[in-house]
Amino acid sequence: MDNSDSDQSNSSQSYDHSSDSPKAPSHLGGHRARLRQRFMKVPSRSLPDYEILEMLLHQVITRKDTKKLAKDLLKRFGLLQAVIFADVSDLKSVEGIGDCTVYYIKFLADLLSRLCVPIADSNFHVLSSWLSVLNYCQLTMGFKKKEYFRVLLLNKRNMLIADEFLDTGTVDKVTVYPREIARLALLHGASAAIMVHNHPSGNVTAQRRI
Repeated sequence: MDNSDSDQSNSSQSYDHSSDSPKAPSHLGGHRARLRQRFMKVPSRSLPDYEILEMLLHQVITRKDTKKLAKDLLKRFGLLQAVIFADVSDLKSVEGIGDCTVYYIKFLADLLSRLCVPIADSNFHVLSSWLSVLNYCQLTMGFKKKEYFRVLLLNKRNMLIADEFLDTGTVDKVTVYPREIARLALLHGASAAIMVHNHPSGNVTAQRRI
């Protein structure tokens, strides 16, 4: 139960996973039913992002209209993908978002990451091409507001055996030590290492320090 979400007023109430729950006001049930029907009739990717996000929020927030909250989230983060992969603290900074909604969004983020990155029979992520590396990095760090530096360690079959976070910096710089990368590679017995970091500032020019 999520007391901090705006749709829950006291500890005796619990959320459920049905937008046509008897606990939902009748006018919301009608709107949500029409939205579901429209979603099922139109081609994929036809509805605007705010309506997709609105329907996602229906699953957690049953007693209040979620259209405004969906629009607020998109205004705050810019893109639907950025909402899904936003940091927990950033999500909670939006009025109306509580623990259960954050849990549901992060659960969805984890699910999407499993669908978008190839997985071998042994349940290891397989990064066998630059496209798969880019997809993985976009999902895991593409929407961070600070620079993050990570090392992806692979075995000889290009299976991801470790994803090590090294350091975080500011919006435009992060410091990395080569000896730490070598230590991690030896620790995990890696055959290859891919070093990645994001550029939240938009400036992709590497900084040299002498």
